[in-house]
Amino acid sequence: SAVVGALVALSIIALVLSLVRVEDVTLPPTVKYGMVFDAGSSHTSLFVYEWDSDKENDTGVVSQTLSCDVQGQGISSYANNPPGAGDSLRECLEKALQVVPAEKQRDAPAYLGATAGMRLLREQNSSAAEQVLAEVAKTMQEYPVAFKGARILTGEEEGAYGWITTNYLLDSFTKYSPKAHAWLRPEAANIFGALDLGGASTQITFMPEGSAMSQNEASEFTLYGYSYNIYTHSYLCYGQNEMLRRLAKELIVESSPSTRVHHPCYPKGYNETVSLSSFRASPCTDGTHPRLPLGDSSVTLEGRGNASGCLAALRKLFNFSACGQSQDCTFDGVYQPPLRGQFIAFSAFYYNFKFLNLTEGQPLAVVREAIEGLCTRSWEDLSSSYPKEDPKRLPKYCANANYILTLLLDAYKFNETSWNNIFFQMKAGSADVGWTLGYMLNLTNMVPAEAPARVKGHSPSLWAAAVTFIILTLVLGLAALLL
Repeated sequence: SAVVGALVALSIIALVLSLVRVEDVTLPPTVKYGMVFDAGSSHTSLFVYEWDSDKENDTGVVSQTLSCDVQGQGISSYANNPPGAGDSLRECLEKALQVVPAEKQRDAPAYLGATAGMRLLREQNSSAAEQVLAEVAKTMQEYPVAFKGARILTGEEEGAYGWITTNYLLDSFTKYSPKAHAWLRPEAANIFGALDLGGASTQITFMPEGSAMSQNEASEFTLYGYSYNIYTHSYLCYGQNEMLRRLAKELIVESSPSTRVHHPCYPKGYNETVSLSSFRASPCTDGTHPRLPLGDSSVTLEGRGNASGCLAALRKLFNFSACGQSQDCTFDGVYQPPLRGQFIAFSAFYYNFKFLNLTEGQPLAVVREAIEGLCTRSWEDLSSSYPKEDPKRLPKYCANANYILTLLLDAYKFNETSWNNIFFQMKAGSADVGWTLGYMLNLTNMVPAEAPARVKGHSPSLWAAAVTFIILTLVLGLAALLL
């Protein structure tokens, strides 16, 4: 009996040792990486993401590892030098390879998506646009990554992917409840809308009430087992840089043939000289006008710091009369269903309001007062108060802020009440809000159409320990009988 007791004790020790050994050799989770270039109209940025492949189809598992701003302007500015577009990406690609382990690089999907700047270049010179894309693709293929293509996104894709990113990062699509031991779908009213403002275009995307929607503006997604019908529209030539260009052109046309033109949005004491040929560089302003002089002559824009005059001049850029009496219309005759829910306003929406130093939830009256105060400040005052601000960007904040107000209130039809449903932010968690994450999630099938499953089971280590224990017990028991 003493021998049998000893053997049983040995089997228990073997069980403990087997548990320790199995836990010790458990492999760490496999981390995967992916990267997306956001080739915008004014600049290009690279985002590197990582995720645990063991939880690849769960929600909220993707984190942003790197954000790198490419030096210089957007790739559309290289129309006359396509190889330069590819070369501009190299510095950020090198930085990406520093954060992605060497053994993971060949499997890291890499994408480049170009937006409104390249859409405009394609309208103006399709062969130049193709050459630029070919050069950036050629450069990316030189690096040890899984290059998946460089393409121009439609405005609606840009809006829809921004909407996916926003709601993915905010856990709006699905969330696991430990108490219920199940994946739960948040209420539809908790789905956020997305407002994006770039240099050449702006997008609005949200999930309207009901399904009555113009098919031209509708996009349907099945995410985590639920269908979403969203409204999304992109307005080309209504990004802030193209807006400023169009505004300058209209002011010059109204004052023609003068070579010195009053600009109500620029601060007093600030002058800017523009070449008339610059208006022909963009399809947004490349329209002949009988009062716009030909040739390469220049005009000086003189700041006047007139807040009300600035607002009035900006309103002229929108064709509100095209909607007639229709309530489901924004401007230029574009259909839009009634607004619904809360919105995240990112990109240039966020950066302009950050400059105004406004906190979340400020009443519209306070916002208007802040913008008016900004517009009445002289250039001398502004430049001395913000010595670190880009001197090319600083005089534009008055125009940008007034433009945003006009776009949100008069065009998209936010009002005093629904204004509080707009949240100006650029990050959710540790990731930037924008279209790039949604684009990668979609192309790598990381947001499944089916609802996530939660399979209950034993830990592999416990199974291994149990099997080891049973075998040892049988062997030792047999030995005891023989003895």
